[in-house]
Amino acid sequence: MKEIRLGLIGLGGMAAVHAEQIEQITGAAITAVCDRDSVKVSEWAGKLGIDESSRYAEPENLIKDPNVDAVLSITPNNVHYEIIRLCLLHGKPIMTEKPFTRTFEEAEALLELSSKHPSTCMVGFSYRYTPSFRMAREMIKDGRIGTVCHVFFQYLQQWGGPLFKTPMNWRMDKSVTGTGTLGDLGSHMLDAARFLIGEPVEISSMMSSLITQRADPVTGNPVVVDIDDFAAFVAVLDQGIPAVFQTSRNAFGSQNQFEISVYGDTGSLRMGWEYGNTLHYVHQNAEGNPVHEELSVPEQYHLKQMQDFVDLVRGTVREETATLRDGYLNQRALEAVAQADMEKRTVAVAEIGKKLLETQEVNK
Repeated sequence: MKEIRLGLIGLGGMAAVHAEQIEQITGAAITAVCDRDSVKVSEWAGKLGIDESSRYAEPENLIKDPNVDAVLSITPNNVHYEIIRLCLLHGKPIMTEKPFTRTFEEAEALLELSSKHPSTCMVGFSYRYTPSFRMAREMIKDGRIGTVCHVFFQYLQQWGGPLFKTPMNWRMDKSVTGTGTLGDLGSHMLDAARFLIGEPVEISSMMSSLITQRADPVTGNPVVVDIDDFAAFVAVLDQGIPAVFQTSRNAFGSQNQFEISVYGDTGSLRMGWEYGNTLHYVHQNAEGNPVHEELSVPEQYHLKQMQDFVDLVRGTVREETATLRDGYLNQRALEAVAQADMEKRTVAVAEIGKKLLETQEVNK
């Protein structure tokens, strides 16, 4: 088996999570690193035993490296577009962090470019690899809860709340992120809706900035925060299924509380990332009485995100893997949420980027 040589761009906190997974995969290794911070590059290269010739400050130089088979881009939102663009142009497979891009316009440009320069692209919607989510998806498809009636999603974190006095950082800078908690956490909820149920058809929303000033990390002076740290929206999904979403960075007591409830006409499923190896299943017995089960998720639903990417680079394509097109459709739904809040109306998702999608379908 040929070793897959991976180039890692962006050496922040999340890079360590992905690197740990790579270490557990037979026949794959990080062989090149890139970051504008030369100290981080030296530290990572030393730890991984990477030669000087495979240490980079500029992403394009790593992407062009013939000794790099595929790219992991673990970077802030404002550089997603350019790194994906370069990977498409150079024909280099990439796994990019979510959200797909900072803005919908960037997502449109990449979708159009991909029709001329097709290349393998996976978007890092990491909760597709939560075992209970994968099991629930199959149970829903198999009709184990009957016809889906409605769905509830919530993704809550506490680190931005008043008690923590979190200073300003890039996740709160609109020029870097595009949106706040909507793009950061809401993108995962929308992807889970698409993964489990179907496409959002129309959306109404409310986005709020609950904390409008934070301390500059250098000077300590207050600076304006101009992005959302709370968002709530309702959507109609495929087949007319209503869905309710809420996300916040100000939910005291919530570490990484991503939870989903799916209600069908003969049963229901409840799942969450924090207890991702179990699935709560309610259904009827032969006598018509409700049965509550805590199902332990079998091994067949356990798959690491980095293993999926390495398999994809090798040519194993799983139907449930998030591709460039999934990234685009997720960004389109995020745009609908933002437009619905700004314009105080219900937005039809299909009208956003409709012409480009129709062109893509014709050219398939």
